[in-house]
Amino acid sequence: QVQLVESGGGLVQAGGSLSLSCIVSERTFGRYTLAWFRQAPGKEREFVAAIRSSEGSTYYRDSVKGRFTITTDAKRMVHLQMNSLKPEDTAIYYCAADLSRDSRIFKVPRNVDYWSQGTQVTVSS
Repeated sequence: QVQLVESGGGLVQAGGSLSLSCIVSERTFGRYTLAWFRQAPGKEREFVAAIRSSEGSTYYRDSVKGRFTITTDAKRMVHLQMNSLKPEDTAIYYCAADLSRDSRIFKVPRNVDYWSQGTQVTVSS
């Protein structure tokens, strides 16, 4: 059983920073791809970032490269550090877990099996 519970989110001004965290209910999450997605009102859910900690591999959508950083720690937590935030980053953010190691698969929301409850991130201009 894989359960994901996230925390963080809130309101920040453009250019500011925010950090999201998600705890994974699993003895070891190294074999899972852990990811962050987001969904703005009226829009499709979209891939943000992913990490395969056992391999040291990270993946980012182009629009967040250089601004967002995904990491894991020894407490079975996955984090998303968001810097230089822009209004277009405003969305509900979800963490996710999937057994696929193929980016063509785990970047597509409908292929992901496990999701957190979501948290709102709002960036004001």
